[in-house]
Amino acid sequence: MDTIEGISIGIALSAACGFRIFIPPLVMSIAAVFGHLPLASGFAWMGTYPALIAFAVATAVEVGAYYIPLVDHLLDTIATPTAIAIGTAITAAFLPDTDPLLRWTLAAIAGGGTAGTIQGLTGIARISSTALTIGLGNSVVATIESFSAFILSILALVLPFLAVSLAVVLIVVSLSKIIQIFYSKKQVE
Repeated sequence: MDTIEGISIGIALSAACGFRIFIPPLVMSIAAVFGHLPLASGFAWMGTYPALIAFAVATAVEVGAYYIPLVDHLLDTIATPTAIAIGTAITAAFLPDTDPLLRWTLAAIAGGGTAGTIQGLTGIARISSTALTIGLGNSVVATIESFSAFILSILALVLPFLAVSLAVVLIVVSLSKIIQIFYSKKQVE
């Protein structure tokens, strides 16, 4: 795997962490266990069966918890810093062995920043859903987020450049929509 492809995989998986924290590490672990994904030194543990089992259990708990009213909002409050941390670690797993400062700085900016931005946008979607549907639509939002995390994780491994492009488009469209809403509210006042 070349450096650009590895970085693309790391960033795309980090973006998927913004939707669901443990689905991308689970997909990554499955691919590594079956020999389809080389990991950087120091991250080989993610390609072991104990890690695979741990990620599978964490994924099941996380996905299930988002269907419990009020728990979904509690998870959103802790999900942002966790998504940033895991997004950073995932991106670092695909960066070449270089200076640790450079590696972790790049991972934090590219991976953590992407995961945090997507997580922030999903939090806004959940708050909007709660406001518009009195929480009844949150299960639909949770399903879309879980599905998005899974699809983006698979795309990251199969078509990493397309996955990164989709993540960038999602971020740009979402942020422009938020800015548009913000300015329309400012004009009303």
